[in-house]
Amino acid sequence: MLTLMVSGVVGYALASYLTLVSNQNLASARSQSWNVCIPILEAGIEEALTHLHYAGLTNLATDGWSLNGTNYVKQRDLGGGYSFVARISTNNPPVVGATGWAPAPLLGTNISRTVICTTRQNALFSKGMVAKGQINMNGNNIASDSFDSQDPNYSTNGVYWPGHTKSNGDVATDSGLVNSLSIGNANIAGHVSTGPGGSVAIGANGAVGSQAWQAEGNTGIQPGWSSDDMNVAFPDVQAPFNGGYSIPSGGKVGGTNYTYVVGNGNYELSGLSMSGQQTMLITGNAVLYVTGNVSMAGQSSIVIATNASLALYVGTANTNNPVSASLGGNGVINNNSVATDFYYYGLPSNNSLSLSGNATFTGAIYAPAAAFSLGGGGNNTYNFVGGSVTSTVQMNGHYNFHYDEALGRIGPVSGFIVTSWAEYFGWTEI
Repeated sequence: MLTLMVSGVVGYALASYLTLVSNQNLASARSQSWNVCIPILEAGIEEALTHLHYAGLTNLATDGWSLNGTNYVKQRDLGGGYSFVARISTNNPPVVGATGWAPAPLLGTNISRTVICTTRQNALFSKGMVAKGQINMNGNNIASDSFDSQDPNYSTNGVYWPGHTKSNGDVATDSGLVNSLSIGNANIAGHVSTGPGGSVAIGANGAVGSQAWQAEGNTGIQPGWSSDDMNVAFPDVQAPFNGGYSIPSGGKVGGTNYTYVVGNGNYELSGLSMSGQQTMLITGNAVLYVTGNVSMAGQSSIVIATNASLALYVGTANTNNPVSASLGGNGVINNNSVATDFYYYGLPSNNSLSLSGNATFTGAIYAPAAAFSLGGGGNNTYNFVGGSVTSTVQMNGHYNFHYDEALGRIGPVSGFIVTSWAEYFGWTEI
């Protein structure tokens, strides 16, 4: 009897232990499947954001996406029991969501999780000066601030004016290297950012912070005005058109002869070289695509007439044939004095861009593959009004950089980015 009792107790203990181990194994298996759902549904979110990037808001019922109620839906089977369903709402800005499924073999079922994200459009010019790599402000009287050409409180008839400024002249780099952002003795009325692990080098007389803080005589970096969380993708520029263009030619306007006269529509050149007093006059809303080098010297200029605009594309997608652009001479004269009337776009082969004109530059530069240099002669202080995104930045002259905040609202965009996310149990229309 004693042996039977002992055997029963041992057997019961062993059965309890085996049950505990089995339950732990099931819980571990469920936890693993639960965790695997996250990268699966993240793939669905990425699918939705990529579709928004290429299709926009008006062509979503393509590439396997279909309208179901108030959502565009796409399902993708990844094999092995893994799958997701991604959704995009029809409102603007859209809400995106995804449900990811992962098998739980020991449970004999699938486990799912759902995440819904709010979005906003990703402005190409959300900050004043941005680069992938090194930014070096090596010069005298270098400063950065911001204004708003659409706000009469922070501009004069839409034009930058000292005293009507803000402290959003942000300077940022994706680089995570030591001293990836070298301020020198510049005065930055705005925030500075580097990539993770990057650092900011600043001279004895340099200052980063609000205008009010700097007005008190402070130098260095104001607490809270520097971060190392910059992590932004820079999409390549695509050719603006494929065929259906005109070749610019000379002409007389208002009794003046011009080397080139460009009106409304698309124009293309294999290269652009101007010197002396040669001038290109923009009289309409023009897109000019230059597939080769751009060189402006002497007193040459590109003049954008009042109520006209220019989008200048330089380079090709073939990075084996590098293309440079030098905007010297009298530079680009934007008679509208509004940055949104002149955009410079550098394609992947455009690896060099220099700005050394004798006049204020008013426009926006997006050339993510270009090493950007700004240099001015003599002791004159030149103004850059607008915004820039390039590969690197080297400032050697006397430059004041004035970021137009209107570019972040009405300027070009590149798809949508996530602003918040939340996990939901079950799925509802978004």
